[in-house]
Amino acid sequence: MSEQAHLFALAGGQDPASPTVCPGVTPAVRAVLDQRGPIPACVQNGRYDILGMGPVTAGLTLVPMALAFFGASMAGPRMVARFGSRVVTVGGVVQAAGITLLLATLRHGWPDLGPGALAPGVFLAGLGQGLQLPVLMRLMLSDVPADRAGVGSGVVITTQQSALALGVAALGSLFLALAPTAGPREAVATALLVQLALIALTVLLSLRLPRMR
Repeated sequence: MSEQAHLFALAGGQDPASPTVCPGVTPAVRAVLDQRGPIPACVQNGRYDILGMGPVTAGLTLVPMALAFFGASMAGPRMVARFGSRVVTVGGVVQAAGITLLLATLRHGWPDLGPGALAPGVFLAGLGQGLQLPVLMRLMLSDVPADRAGVGSGVVITTQQSALALGVAALGSLFLALAPTAGPREAVATALLVQLALIALTVLLSLRLPRMR
């Protein structure tokens, strides 16, 4: 609550600059955002709540995740040589920390969330993912005979892509099912909590991986 809104609340009045209902982005405004192409843009209401982002602004939100994932993937082989498969466990813990930070940001920063506010949590989540995926792929392909390496890598990539599609579909469907009744903040929080539970399961299962070096 802003200082102005607090003063109106103390006086028992309604702040005219802070409407109780925040209108959403109309299809026409959404079309304008989509047509701006490479120019970052967002739509705000009278309370400076972000109601919608253009594709570039939304994409910039994921840049920290991409950079962290790339860096962790490049460092993965050296870390495996030193710490073995426990890198997967550490990666799961780091990813869980990132999701937890996103939940805290969502709880305390809603609805004023932008790329900057989400960057720390998104960065940690990407770092954790980068520590897990390359090691898991190496582990899965380590016992595949050399003459079947192509088939083995194809199976791994197909499994990975199927899991990614299934995860997006499941969590996206959960969000869309909850948003009309619980609101977007609670819907996002619920989807993140489900993801956090799956990460915790991954961490527990990673403890059973062979300590490869």
